[in-house]
Amino acid sequence: MLLLDAHIWIRWQNPQPSSIVLSKPLIDRIETADSVAISAISCWELGQLVKRQRVQISLPLDEWVQAALEDIQVLPIDQAIALKASQLPEHHRDPADRIIIATALIYDAALISLDAIFPTYTELQGRLISG
Repeated sequence: MLLLDAHIWIRWQNPQPSSIVLSKPLIDRIETADSVAISAISCWELGQLVKRQRVQISLPLDEWVQAALEDIQVLPIDQAIALKASQLPEHHRDPADRIIIATALIYDAALISLDAIFPTYTELQGRLISG
């Protein structure tokens, strides 16, 4: 399973000239994966970005998310993920990112993220794809 960080999912589904463009090898990795997933928290993150006008989407939020989740599994935040996230070091101030990291660990998934802080989590060693 390949888990996408929220910004990877959003940029893959909604490339914008003003944002960082994902590399072709990264896109190929996503599109050839056996299964692709996001954490449910990524939907919340997208909603916050749209509300703050940091991301522009072409449809109402619920319609955009439904279309952007075609062939993508949404992994719920359950007790195991919540507890794992609470036990991670706070290298990252963003609790949503710790939830995404915990989701990768609980599901034993590879995680694609361009977040510069993610490599500081030794727990992600061998599973973080960052470029």
